[in-house]
Amino acid sequence: MIDRQPLVIYGGTFDPVHFGHLRTAMELHQLFDGDAQVSILPCGDPRHRQAPLADGSHRLKMLRLALGKQDGLTADDREIRRSGATYTADTLLEVRQAEGDRPLILVMGGDAFLGLPKWHRWLEIIQLAHIMVVRRPNWSFSGQGDLKDFYQEHHSEDLNALTTHPAGKLYFTSLTQMDISSTAIRRLLRDGHSPRFLLPDAVLAYIFAQKLYGVADLPMPREIQ
Repeated sequence: MIDRQPLVIYGGTFDPVHFGHLRTAMELHQLFDGDAQVSILPCGDPRHRQAPLADGSHRLKMLRLALGKQDGLTADDREIRRSGATYTADTLLEVRQAEGDRPLILVMGGDAFLGLPKWHRWLEIIQLAHIMVVRRPNWSFSGQGDLKDFYQEHHSEDLNALTTHPAGKLYFTSLTQMDISSTAIRRLLRDGHSPRFLLPDAVLAYIFAQKLYGVADLPMPREIQ
């Protein structure tokens, strides 16, 4: 029986971080009655998706500004610090070596889960951590293709199993879905429109101060100065 606080690993580009990301992180923390640490992990150089527009150091700084001193939520810079391609299996191996038998829970969305067989050394991931899939509204998994046997072997409907085993379980959950995207925020900025109230003011001020996402010729709005 494992008796250690689980570590929830929530990765993404966070390009930039917004309230949808932050609400998900908070609800992941609350899912375990506050007895979990949520590590928010900006990706470094992902090979399974388009490269982020903002440099890793900027994305990490924006994330830290957004989190402030929120209990239970931390920013993890390990992929930003790593040179070359960053793969989830390598990151989880590094975390596992540091954390011993602590329960590790890797969070991903439903679409990412469907593409999991295309990930580098994907079958190693479930050996290193549990996988928690966050369902979108009207999303369901039909158990087809390469994931069928994977689902049957690892699926659990018991949330407590993710805290009493270090790895190996596949769990599906539903969280609040906010219709906000980093892509839409970048588009608003590029078109000269304000994305205020879609992301923290501290993050928006940082974007203008650092001239990110095409705002080089725009003055910082007075309301966030």
